[in-house]
Amino acid sequence: MRNVLLHIISFSFAMASLCAHAVEEPHDTLYFYVTWQHMLDMEPDTMIVDPMIDYYSPFEIYVETKDKRVNKRIKNEYIAATVGDSTWVINSNYLRKRFKGDSKKLHGYVPLFFNEKVAYAVGEECVYSELGDIAFNVVSTVNFYIDFQKRKVIRVDSKKLSGLLADYPDLRMRYESVYKNRRYRVVKDFFFDFIDRASEDVTRPYILDLVQ
Repeated sequence: MRNVLLHIISFSFAMASLCAHAVEEPHDTLYFYVTWQHMLDMEPDTMIVDPMIDYYSPFEIYVETKDKRVNKRIKNEYIAATVGDSTWVINSNYLRKRFKGDSKKLHGYVPLFFNEKVAYAVGEECVYSELGDIAFNVVSTVNFYIDFQKRKVIRVDSKKLSGLLADYPDLRMRYESVYKNRRYRVVKDFFFDFIDRASEDVTRPYILDLVQ
């Protein structure tokens, strides 16, 4: 596993845990957060036991209670939520209100990965793929980088990735020299290389320095 201190140990495990939680546990408990400081400190603002959870997909989740005032907060005020202490989801309404760019392509609460310096959400959509000389569209996960400096959510494709890698010329050169670097797997692998590098970059500002 890559040496990135993310608050989710792996994407597949986190999503499996989130989808299975409601089935296996007699009482679901979700913890909601209103600031990034509280998220990093694992200090939730609100705990909700046994909410109604609608898993439209593992990448689009809706939460409701019998209290309309609480539902309003879930929809419009909370930034993120956790199931337990490892599975994070972020409120797409928060992203649309605070960030321009591709935030409109996310709906409900979506998987979130973050540390003190970088954060990205994960969505699901039809993406262009290749198998040998055959091109086709498949439903797959797509990473959405949250750029706190530019206040922008970026759907990471080959073009956007080259822009992200501009801060690390050696990494960008390696990526652009890869044969058929527009392939989904190549883009994804180099995006994770970018996350690793940015997380260890002493010159990169902390998220808390940019949201306060």
